[in-house]
Amino acid sequence: MKTILKIILLLAITLTFFNCNNDDDNEPSPNADICNYQGLTANILGTQTLIPESQLTTDYFPNGLGVGSPQVEVYDNVNLGANFIITNALAVGVIDNSPQIVINGILYPGVVTCQRAGNLVGEELRFDIVLASGEEAELCVIIDNVSP
Repeated sequence: MKTILKIILLLAITLTFFNCNNDDDNEPSPNADICNYQGLTANILGTQTLIPESQLTTDYFPNGLGVGSPQVEVYDNVNLGANFIITNALAVGVIDNSPQIVINGILYPGVVTCQRAGNLVGEELRFDIVLASGEEAELCVIIDNVSP
C-alpha cells in the first residue's frame, strides 16, 4: 500500500512540474492551441468580464483591408455595440498594433496577438489582447461567417 501511495505522489509531483501550460505569459507559445475559456475573458480595473462564445458573433473578411488582407470582427450579439474587437492579426504570431477594442462600452488602445488562426466557418481563432494600461484579455472564438 505504501508503495502505491509513493508512486501516486511521485506521479502527481512529476505532472505538476512538467505539465503543458497553454497560457504561460510568453505568448504566442507554440503549444497555445487550447482556450481556457471559449469567449472573451478580461479583468480590467478589477472588473471581471466573461462573455461566452455563444454570445459572440465572429465575422471573417478575407479581403477586409483589401485583396488578400483579412480582417475579423467579433461582437457581442446580446449587448450590441458594448463589446467588440476588430483586428487584422490573423496568422499565428502576427501582432496588430491598432485594433479596435471595446469592452463594456469603453474603447481601449492596445495590441492584439494571434495565437491560433483559422479562416473557415467553424474554425477557431485565439487572440491575446494587451491593453495600453498593461491589463490583459483573452479571446477564443469560432468563426461564424466568412464574407468576401
